[in-house]
Amino acid sequence: VQLQASGGGLVQAGGSLRLSCAASGRTFSNYAVGWFRQAPGKDREFVAAISRSGDSIHYADSVKGRAVISRDNAENTADLRMNSLRPEDTAVYYCAAGARRFYSGSYYVAGMYDYWGQGTLVTVSS
Repeated sequence: VQLQASGGGLVQAGGSLRLSCAASGRTFSNYAVGWFRQAPGKDREFVAAISRSGDSIHYADSVKGRAVISRDNAENTADLRMNSLRPEDTAVYYCAAGARRFYSGSYYVAGMYDYWGQGTLVTVSS
C-alpha cells in the first residue's frame, strides 16, 4: 500500500490542523493506521493509531484530549485532527499502515507498521 500524507504547514500556537493520509494500492481496510512524528534531533514517536475497522483507537499521552484520529475505508483515507497546538508539536508527521495482528499495546510500536508515507511538516509558532 502506498501512503501520502498531507495537511502540514505553519500554525500558531493554540491553533488547529488536519492531517490526511491517502492510501492506494491495496485494500485499505486490511491495515491498521498509525501517525508518528519526528522533531528535529529527536527520535520518531507515536502520536495516534486506529484499528482496521476503527473500533480501537489509541493516543500518546502528549496529544490525548487534543487529537482525534479517524478513517474512512470507503475513501481510503485516515485523518489526524489536532487542536490547541503547542510549539512542541512541531515535527514531521508520518502516517503508517500495518497488516499484522495488532494488540492494544502494539499500536504504539513503529516496527508493527510496514508501510510509511513521506511525512508532512507541521510547524507551530509561539
